Amino acid sequence: MSKKYKIQKSPFVVPTTDGKLIEEHWGRATDGNTAVSIAHMIAPPGWSEPFQTPEFDEYTYIIRGKKQFIIEEETLILETGQSIKIERNTRVQYSNPFNEECEYMSICTPAFSPDSVNRE
Repeated sequence: MSKKYKIQKSPFVVPTTDGKLIEEHWGRATDGNTAVSIAHMIAPPGWSEPFQTPEFDEYTYIIRGKKQFIIEEETLILETGQSIKIERNTRVQYSNPFNEECEYMSICTPAFSPDSVNRE
């Protein structure tokens, strides 16, 4: 009988050029899952991404540090222990303009893909 679970011991490390660590534990790059992606990330101080309008819902949980979100026209800062859900087709920008790194988990439904993030 085959096991009805799988343990992820070697997440896919997404190549980046901005110093951010992205470890995809489950998703398109790791196991071909298009329904959901789960990633562990560490954003260095001063990191930011361009604005984007993703075609997926994104849940973020802050493990340590702070992360800034500009959602439509509103700026929010989440801190350790807080989480947020941003609905698909919402214009958002993520950044860490602070002096310490930010460690967080991100869950996307359907799974993250470079073609569906719609970066500006």
